[in-house]
Amino acid sequence: MSYEMEVVNIRLVKEPSWYSKEPLNSPDKIAEFMSQELKSYDREVFCILNLTTDSKVINMNIVSMGTINASLVSAREVFKSSILSNAAFIIAVHNHPSGNLYPSQNDMLITNKLMQAGELLGIELLDHIIVGGGKGEYYSFHTHNLLLDKELQQKQKGQKTMER
Repeated sequence: MSYEMEVVNIRLVKEPSWYSKEPLNSPDKIAEFMSQELKSYDREVFCILNLTTDSKVINMNIVSMGTINASLVSAREVFKSSILSNAAFIIAVHNHPSGNLYPSQNDMLITNKLMQAGELLGIELLDHIIVGGGKGEYYSFHTHNLLLDKELQQKQKGQKTMER
């Protein structure tokens, strides 16, 4: 009797590149560049930028394309390209076609899930940027201190309570 074991091969497949005139090394520059690329979409698009250990962009992966106000995002799909790219860090970017910049409850939940998954994998989430419509405006979770681990958040809450 003979048993078959299939052998598979997993690879990144390169798509046509997007070009930036400047290095993408800050939330402002990333948001500006990505807003130009995402402004034409009439639905939510969730992307991951994979970065090297010195925070240079390796590549971008469109993880999910959703509806006008939602996009299905799973950590499994997010980190697939990150692992294959040998990324040390990631930045999540998605658009809100409505132009509303503020994170929804679902945006907050997926950000926390990605932080937890990244911690397990050793691939840190540096930021989650929401681009609003075609205006070029954005909201950065990092800038608004929403990427702190839960322990640090609790300490900061305690300090604010004590300061009052």
